[in-house]
Amino acid sequence: MTRTRKIAIGIVGALALIVLVLAVVIATFDWNRAKPMINERASAAIGRPFAINGDLSVKWQRERDEGGWRAWVPWPHVVANDISIGNAPWAKAPTFATLKRGEFSLALLPLLRQRVVIRRIQLTEPAADLQRLADGRANWVFTLPESSEPSPWVLDINEIGFDKGRVGFVDETLKADLTVLVDPLGKPVPFADVAGAAVAPQDGQAPAPRDYVFGWKVDGKYKGLDTKGEGKVGGMLALQDPKQPFPVQADVAVGGTKASITGTVTDPANLGALDLRLKLAGASMAQLYPLTGVTLPDTPPYSTDGHLVAKLQNPGGAVFDYKDFNGKVGNSDLHGDITFAMGAPRPKLTGKLSSKQLRMVDLGPLIGVPADGTAAAPADKTKDAPAKPKGGKVLPTQAFRTDRWRDMDADVSLDAGRIIHDSKLPLSDLSVHVVLQDGKLTLDPFKFGIAGGNINGTINLDGAHEAMAGRVDLHARRLRLKQLFPATEAMQKTLGELNGDLAVSGTGNSVAALLGTSTGDIKMLVNDGVISRSLMEIAGLNVGNYVVSKLFGDDEVKINCGAADLAMKNGVMTPRVFVFDTENALISITGTADFKNEKIDMDVTPDSKGFRIFSLRSPLYVRGTFGDPDVGVHVGPLAARGAGMVALGVLLTPAAGLLALIAPSTNDENACGPLLEQMRKPPTAPAQTGK
Repeated sequence: MTRTRKIAIGIVGALALIVLVLAVVIATFDWNRAKPMINERASAAIGRPFAINGDLSVKWQRERDEGGWRAWVPWPHVVANDISIGNAPWAKAPTFATLKRGEFSLALLPLLRQRVVIRRIQLTEPAADLQRLADGRANWVFTLPESSEPSPWVLDINEIGFDKGRVGFVDETLKADLTVLVDPLGKPVPFADVAGAAVAPQDGQAPAPRDYVFGWKVDGKYKGLDTKGEGKVGGMLALQDPKQPFPVQADVAVGGTKASITGTVTDPANLGALDLRLKLAGASMAQLYPLTGVTLPDTPPYSTDGHLVAKLQNPGGAVFDYKDFNGKVGNSDLHGDITFAMGAPRPKLTGKLSSKQLRMVDLGPLIGVPADGTAAAPADKTKDAPAKPKGGKVLPTQAFRTDRWRDMDADVSLDAGRIIHDSKLPLSDLSVHVVLQDGKLTLDPFKFGIAGGNINGTINLDGAHEAMAGRVDLHARRLRLKQLFPATEAMQKTLGELNGDLAVSGTGNSVAALLGTSTGDIKMLVNDGVISRSLMEIAGLNVGNYVVSKLFGDDEVKINCGAADLAMKNGVMTPRVFVFDTENALISITGTADFKNEKIDMDVTPDSKGFRIFSLRSPLYVRGTFGDPDVGVHVGPLAARGAGMVALGVLLTPAAGLLALIAPSTNDENACGPLLEQMRKPPTAPAQTGK
């Protein structure tokens, strides 16, 4: 053997001995001695106290999942017990996170390329306490050491598993104090077994969602409301591929609102997109505002079921599409599509809705009438005087939430086939287009069919200011009296109609306040009708019941024409013309109705025709409040016969205005024509004669 060969063998043997000694040292080394150094280095890296409080060990074992010769290379298998990460100095909990046990295997060869490859990390009983203060400070934001250049090292974790975990979440901004418990399901649950065919990827080329792996429960408060829920999610491995749909399922109750979702999240690490079957139910849609920021009206109890698709990383802001939903509001049905787009200067809600049947009682809260409002007490038929309801205000005073109108814009249309106001008086063909822009709400058009005719117009409410400004323009055309009063037998023989116009504006944040400041005009014509006590009872007009009984007794009396031209100024309504031409007499109404103070002061004056017997020879008065009116007979005789018509003769302009309400589209003779023509003529008096 040559000298050179002996030297080479010696070097190789020495190296082998060094490797063997090193392997023995590493295999038998007590890694707990390295804990102080590891704790110090980790604490410096994250800017928080880090500690391995329990045993630290390293075992060498092969990874049989590796292919070829790599399967024979041993990997260090690290096991650490009782790990803790300290909290921010201001945080409530003493630690940010704890871990009963953590273990992982580290690939050695990739370290030569500055890659840390961990095939799997197994966590035992992880726990974290997250907290955010009202000033925005969050304990999950770490202060890391500044570095001029990014680290060349790359961390590659293939899979994370854990048996069960807990997350506490306290957020002063969201008024949240929640505890979330996560536990493995035992065995994976296929996505289709939970979601079924209701939620499937829209793109046929999209990969199928992975199985559900973990179950979770949540309990606590969110937005200050009691919160409970449970559901399922996919495994941690499914989080790595941004194109892989991540399965989610949840049933959550927040206050009076219940939500159920089943579907997928795309790119969950960055919240890329949602594709969910969403069901919502609650006591009122307005309760969704603190949860979602979407301004919705007060409603009776509701429920919806639809398909929610969201693009959360849209360049202009997240866009949520709630497609093909079916819902109920009270006992009214609702269907359609809505879109909520986050953008500048504010979010916008758009949609097209339809309904087969809407109930007016379900729409009451929109104008400040409680959904559970009770009907007025029926009149006591045994007494002439009307039944007096309890004192107090009668106009709706519930405030419109105009402060929320400035939080979003809206452009929504609604078409309804049938509207139920009364079982004997159905409405139909509702069409309304709602636009909310810069706090200004517009309903244009707003129209529906009723009693063979229609009511249409526009409503404008400006909520951009502290005191809302409102304007209402409505037009009623060709409402048939026999359909308006189907329960009145005598009315079924008439061909009479009701026509009218209303244009008023006011300021205030409720219906009562708007009426109390309103200024404008109200015009109405009724021809060929009848009036009686029974009709007033059907209409629920106790005062009218008393007045009619005093004027006509219990008889049904034909109305040739009823004409009203009412002026509103600062909440006070004053008739320019308010007359009823009956077969027995001409009835005129004068006085005022104060909507601000809800007081009425009116006189009802009959003027008998010819020698017909008329039951009343003195005018009536109506005094008091809307809720508690006082009705009686004036003391003193009527003025001379015909004085009423002479007085009405001076009202030239109001009569001309009312003539426009006689529908030009019909060739039928209108009984109001002669009366209004007579009112247009100036009054006459006999020539003065000297003595």
